[in-house]
Amino acid sequence: MTLSLILACIWVLAAAGAAMLPSRNNHWPAAYALIVTGLPLLVFVTLQNGILVAALIAAAGASILRWPLYYLTLWLRARLSGSKP
Repeated sequence: MTLSLILACIWVLAAAGAAMLPSRNNHWPAAYALIVTGLPLLVFVTLQNGILVAALIAAAGASILRWPLYYLTLWLRARLSGSKP
């Protein structure tokens, strides 16, 4: 297993750990930290393992960060249609 895949597994474990912690603000600071660390990690996985493995890792990350992606799609839809969310 390559270093990038080991780091991706650690990222998933960190996401699971952050999800278990109690939070008053719905875990948004943890989500921001996961996004900031996950994007460069995804590039690293792509460089070391190829686009197919990176797509699988991206799908795993999207399943973990589904609510930020949901709100991003709402925001983009509102921006593209010209209305306010």
